[in-house]
Amino acid sequence: MPQFATYPSLSGKSVLVTGGASGIGAEIVRAFAGQGAKVGFLDLNEAGSAALAEELSAGGASVGFELCDLRDIEATKGAIAALATRHGAATVLVNNAARDDRHGWESVTPDYFDERIATNLRHMFFAIQAVAPGMIAGGGGSIVNMGSNSWWEAGGGMPAYTTAKAAVHGMTRSFARDLGPHRIRVNTVVPGWIMTERQKQLWVTEAAIDKHRDRQCLKDLIEPAYVARMVLFLASDDAAMCTANNYMVEAGSI
Repeated sequence: MPQFATYPSLSGKSVLVTGGASGIGAEIVRAFAGQGAKVGFLDLNEAGSAALAEELSAGGASVGFELCDLRDIEATKGAIAALATRHGAATVLVNNAARDDRHGWESVTPDYFDERIATNLRHMFFAIQAVAPGMIAGGGGSIVNMGSNSWWEAGGGMPAYTTAKAAVHGMTRSFARDLGPHRIRVNTVVPGWIMTERQKQLWVTEAAIDKHRDRQCLKDLIEPAYVARMVLFLASDDAAMCTANNYMVEAGSI
């Protein structure tokens, strides 16, 4: 088993994670809870959210959630405010929520395109807008936006998704410039093909795995924990001079 680091600077921090009930998001919630942070997360999945919060709270962690459709910006702002009343204003924001549903370019309608942008990009912008005033008042913070290596690899079969994920990087760099004077760092974590339960159920086949291993420099499959560890580092004081950049967790597949 890997010997992972402990970051004393994360103990007691107020952390907000979007899409925290399952997959990479749940692993990020667990990782921050393990550092002694106060973790709030947003998700639509009531059963999964309750199970994760109960699991971690039973171990003594300070974890809470708000049910929220992130496509509804006013509801998202309300959920963020509700978590802030419990844990204090977030000093760490992890914009994780997204869905990599496959689709062909020929069938994309304007409504579908707008829905994909709302699911994979728009809520990130407004979550930053919602938490930044509290971070400014508190003297700084860390924002981590989740990207994807799919567009770096020129991956096909989901063009509205890859369009949104490519835009994440521009958003990160712009906010890093605007918020830097307030000691708020903004970075993008770029996962490769991460072996979440969703991926295993929908797209993992022996042929697909063999093809992807050939592309990766490191031949091991990537578990969600490794993405979470990069997020922890970027949220911690150890990364105090890291901003406006991309941090890859893709085993050298680009």
